[in-house]
Amino acid sequence: MFFFIVKVLISSLIISIASWLSLKKPALAGFLIALPLMSIIAILFSYNEHKNLEKTIMFSKSILVGIPISLSFFLPFFFAKSLGLGFYLTYSLGIIFLIIGFFMHKFITNLF
Repeated sequence: MFFFIVKVLISSLIISIASWLSLKKPALAGFLIALPLMSIIAILFSYNEHKNLEKTIMFSKSILVGIPISLSFFLPFFFAKSLGLGFYLTYSLGIIFLIIGFFMHKFITNLF
């Protein structure tokens, strides 16, 4: 239980700092979130908790496939201004793209 609490605290601290920083320096905050910090931390936590290299490798492959697919969330934001989309429509379209991406991810990861 202690390890779980430490993981939650570290992860929430990183997210909170990035969220706070997004008001003052949004480009820097975006860059920090774009770094694979959460993946690096999650892979380390996962291996240290379970000591299973095979599962850690599968987890890492899943992340590798998931990263480009998850970027589909940002496509509506990229085109929102030129298409005259409001925030909630843009955000909803991003979520829809993520749902579609989930099924693509599931299909691709089942191949290996």
